[in-house]
Amino acid sequence: MSNGNGVTKTLSSAMDSVSEKASEIGNAIARKASPVVKAVKKRTAAARKAVEKKVKAAEKSRAAKAVKSAVASAEKKAGAVVKAVKSKVGAAKKATKKAVKKAAPKKAARKAAPKKAAKKAAPRKAAKKAAKKAAPRKAAKKAARRR
Repeated sequence: MSNGNGVTKTLSSAMDSVSEKASEIGNAIARKASPVVKAVKKRTAAARKAVEKKVKAAEKSRAAKAVKSAVASAEKKAGAVVKAVKSKVGAAKKATKKAVKKAAPKKAARKAAPKKAAKKAAPRKAAKKAAKKAAPRKAAKKAARRR
């Protein structure tokens, strides 16, 4: 029975040969494609230059300038509207905060008094209950000791 060394060696050599073949194919493709890419770039250079000239001319035209100025004025108006809305929202927030501050102390004062009374009453009731429970237990312990 083998320990697997032969299988491992065979697989590693197969992987090496496959990787070598893949790199050879990649290099061959690159060699074949590079002249084609150069030729395409040469043929399209004139067309690219013509398109760039047309784009620059369109940017300098009256229509383009009119559009740019219209966009700029619209952006200014939008900015002014946004500022106005924000200021109104800020004023509304301040007004509501003032109203809440005025109303909050009255409600808190009304609610605070009953809570304090309830807290004071609760320990007294608990103490009375504990005393009632403790009294019978003490009596029972004394009776048990006497016997």
